[in-house]
Amino acid sequence: MSARSGAGWAMAMRWHELLFAHWRVPVELLRGKVPAGLSIDVFDGSAWLAVVPFRMSGVRARCTPALPGLGAFPELNMRTYVTRDGVPGVWFFSLDAAQPLAVRTARALFSLPYFDARMSCTREGETIVYASTRTHRGAPAAEFRARYGPIGPSFVAERGSLEEFLVERYCLYAQSRSGVLRCGDIAHVPWPLRRARCELTSCAMTALLGCGLAGEPESLLYAEDLAVRAWLPRRC
Repeated sequence: MSARSGAGWAMAMRWHELLFAHWRVPVELLRGKVPAGLSIDVFDGSAWLAVVPFRMSGVRARCTPALPGLGAFPELNMRTYVTRDGVPGVWFFSLDAAQPLAVRTARALFSLPYFDARMSCTREGETIVYASTRTHRGAPAAEFRARYGPIGPSFVAERGSLEEFLVERYCLYAQSRSGVLRCGDIAHVPWPLRRARCELTSCAMTALLGCGLAGEPESLLYAEDLAVRAWLPRRC
């Protein structure tokens, strides 16, 4: 568990049924899509682009209960990995969510590129059936449809491994409308991972990057459930 902020956490939540689908991409493909104050992080000579569908529950502010109907919803993000001053973190290109209030709150408080979407996340045994279509007015089109689930035993990423590089990050970076770079800490136990299987029906998530995702994901990981706390972002 990690968080560098001294002040108290601002938000708590649980994440469920996550798929981490990762593609290896050239650094040059992302260079102009990430703020100059951040360095694109590489593993084995490549940058990595991820599409991560999951489900949220128990979303609440500190000292308040989760509100019925507002604290649980599907979310889908597309991200890469960056560093600043030696601190590894996540850079989000987009985050789609099926809760309009959450979209607007995250945009205002965290400066994150959240978008409205029509989404569903259902379970058939150990198979997750996930669908998302972006509906946000004026935003680039995006769609994701897949069936995925875990295979093999649970494990924690080994130090120095690709899995650790991809998931064990406790800082997110964002940029305000005025161009100020901000960073926010999160805290949780190490990810309880399993290998994953995935049948992708549609993965049209990269229109805003001006590229496509070639071939099948190089890495597929699954996590069933994780409790998370988040701090309000601060100026980097």
